[in-house]
Amino acid sequence: MGKNTGFLDYERKDGAVVSPNERIHSFDEFHKSLPREEQQLQGARCMSCGIPFCQAGMTISGMTSGCPLHNLIPETNDLVYKGKWEQAYYRLSRTHNLPEFTSRVCPALCENACTCGVDSKAVSTKENERSIIEYAFSNNLVQDETPEVRSGKKIAIIGSGPSGLSAAQMLNRRGHEVTIFERSDKAGGLLRYGIPNMKLDKRVIDRRINLMEKSGIKFVYNVNIGKDIKGEELLKEYDRVILCCGASNPRDINVEGRDAEGIMFAVDFLKEVTKKLAGFDYDSAKTIDSKDFSFGSLKGKSVVVVGGGDTGNDCIGTAIRLGATTIKQVEMNPKPSETRLPSNPWPEWPRVLKTDYGQEEVIECLGYDPRVFDTTVKSFEKDKNGKLKSVTLVKLEMVVDPETNRRSFKEVAGSETVVKADLVLIAAGFIGSEKYVRDTFGVEANERTNVKTELNSYETTKKRVFTAGDMHRGQSLVVWAIAEGRAVAKAVDESLMGFTNL
Repeated sequence: MGKNTGFLDYERKDGAVVSPNERIHSFDEFHKSLPREEQQLQGARCMSCGIPFCQAGMTISGMTSGCPLHNLIPETNDLVYKGKWEQAYYRLSRTHNLPEFTSRVCPALCENACTCGVDSKAVSTKENERSIIEYAFSNNLVQDETPEVRSGKKIAIIGSGPSGLSAAQMLNRRGHEVTIFERSDKAGGLLRYGIPNMKLDKRVIDRRINLMEKSGIKFVYNVNIGKDIKGEELLKEYDRVILCCGASNPRDINVEGRDAEGIMFAVDFLKEVTKKLAGFDYDSAKTIDSKDFSFGSLKGKSVVVVGGGDTGNDCIGTAIRLGATTIKQVEMNPKPSETRLPSNPWPEWPRVLKTDYGQEEVIECLGYDPRVFDTTVKSFEKDKNGKLKSVTLVKLEMVVDPETNRRSFKEVAGSETVVKADLVLIAAGFIGSEKYVRDTFGVEANERTNVKTELNSYETTKKRVFTAGDMHRGQSLVVWAIAEGRAVAKAVDESLMGFTNL
């Protein structure tokens, strides 16, 4: 695969990235693609390694190494190298439903397991994938045809995130009649309302939804299953129901002053900004006026983000675009090592310090790193009108129980500091599925409040009701949601037809 000496002949080269000082004035995507000829040379770097860990998708030390979709990565890289873009798309689409999303937002599990990355820089598989799918769209290769023969079976999918979309696509191709119910006004789930536009332009989502509608998949919006329609009603009308509602319960911070005005969950903040951008003329206007947001204008304001993950970083990138001049990101875990430790060898996922785009923008534009490690919120302070004015932070130290080897944190006495805050965004993750959805179908939850199934199964404790994605496995990556959507489609098809060719 690739050129035998490609990894020696060519250095890794990524597409241009708009500089932080320029890109913070726009909500446009800022990662550019290489010219096609240069991208082909990146495909040549795939080194014909004996075991392609990039496509393994296996669990090592509790973390995923390689692609959970088992994309045939050396094969697609080879086709990119040879300039056979159409064949590359058909090979990629055999295992992947939505590469236009993962090629923008996935942390590239494939690249972190790349053999070339042991002593050099990994093959640019993520950018290769993006080039493949964008070539396919621009050349009208991406088509989901309406099935010529229908099975007569009806399936309802609750939730239009990546797991619901991929399941719908697979089942529709099989000939089943698929309807997706979405409680929001548009499809996409957290792809639309949890990931900001500069990371995933919402027109990319609309492009895919339009194709799915043309292929016969029905979308029903602004309908909240469990409130507007009961589960038993759907089970009367549909042969199978698939729950793909995500892990929608945000983790809260229950400390003194939590009721202050000016504290929001990250997902609510990001959703409000995305809704404001809906219908926005990206090509002419470059900024938006934030004075009409529920949190007011952020121009000249101080923002504290609680949580060190991707969502926290997205909040940072959004806040600086809305004019915030002081941004702090609080993370309770210790600062990771800048290089791999001996206890974290390849091909494990690298537990190293990652500086993402939002953090880069604060460093470049505001002159400091916004991250504060080993720290949590002790209390919120409000003024006489109940508005947030500051946050008291406290340092943490990790302790390990010698008997159970379980980690926990304790406060460091006397380490409190007070920081000014006009807005606090809680990005501390999610803690499972929503109870009212489970209850309306009568399905059980496990100890993590995810929908319960047997091991390696997708059918719930309620007959004819299946589940997939974050609602099944807990908060995870887009690529895992797509893999779960494909797997649940196979399980549902087999339960309906007695066999499956998915």
